[in-house]
Amino acid sequence: MESITKNRQSPEVLRAMAERAYGPDRSPEGEGWVSELGHGWFNVAYRVRLRDGYEAVLKIAPPSGVEVMTYEQGAMGIELAALDLIGKHTDVPVPRVDFADRSRELCDADWFFMPFVDAGNLAVVGPELPAHELAEYKEQLGATNRQINSIRGTAFGPLAGPGDASWRRVFTDIVEDVLADGERRRVDLGWEYDTVREVLAEHAGSLDAVSEPRLVEWDLWDGNVLVRDGKIACVIDHERAFFGDPLIEHGFAGTQMAAFGDSTHFMRGYGHPPLTGTETVRRRLYCLHLMLIMVIETVYRGHTDTAQYEWAREQLTEVMGLLGRTRR
Repeated sequence: MESITKNRQSPEVLRAMAERAYGPDRSPEGEGWVSELGHGWFNVAYRVRLRDGYEAVLKIAPPSGVEVMTYEQGAMGIELAALDLIGKHTDVPVPRVDFADRSRELCDADWFFMPFVDAGNLAVVGPELPAHELAEYKEQLGATNRQINSIRGTAFGPLAGPGDASWRRVFTDIVEDVLADGERRRVDLGWEYDTVREVLAEHAGSLDAVSEPRLVEWDLWDGNVLVRDGKIACVIDHERAFFGDPLIEHGFAGTQMAAFGDSTHFMRGYGHPPLTGTETVRRRLYCLHLMLIMVIETVYRGHTDTAQYEWAREQLTEVMGLLGRTRR
């Protein structure tokens, strides 16, 4: 996926990064030692082969001069913190961090190396799988997501703080940041921004039922899942993690919106019963938040293809309807 947030570097800089991470005796040589991995939507990632044959992935944060959405600021630091938490407290397969550099000496952004995992991306291979195999992966994903959500925080909000004891306040602020980002760049939602705020306020009472902060990935969709030999081999891209309500996880989106697929197998693997009335309202609010981001981010990422923007606006109208607002 093309985006102006992808901070591509020259082969000379990439070689210098590999040398800093692994030492001059393992510095890449010859031809064909680096290739860009194309599935990411935000950061650029490269597959790098070192001199001794070891294969790594280099991930580089967006350029310092490119404006990102408020919640994306400092995303690489968030990912490193999330990897540390998940690695220490679960047996979820996540990448090991070989080396991280936040000095901005070799390029204008944070970057880190991790081992390359030779496995299929579920978003790519999933549509070609027999239905029962895909269902098994979805159940595994639900169980994996539940493990991640088992990590408790001391407050709702960013991993590094500051936190808040009220999930209602934190989530309301999260949505407000997204709306402010959209207003700043004059993004047309197809709805008045204040109408969206009214809808959130009308249903915000449902958020008070959430009392225990849990680590949530939020962006754990098929594209961030690597699979091999019938098992999840690795979960990648943790830069949007925070302490919140597990129901905000992507796997639950399909309970409310058909566009996100059937959540049945995910929920079975997670061990979650059918949503209650209050949970349904909360999940619809989380769908609203997601669709706002998917509309607004197209401007921040400089998309020239309008397909995502148009699709996301249609889905935003659908979820506004689920929350009681239809066009007059």
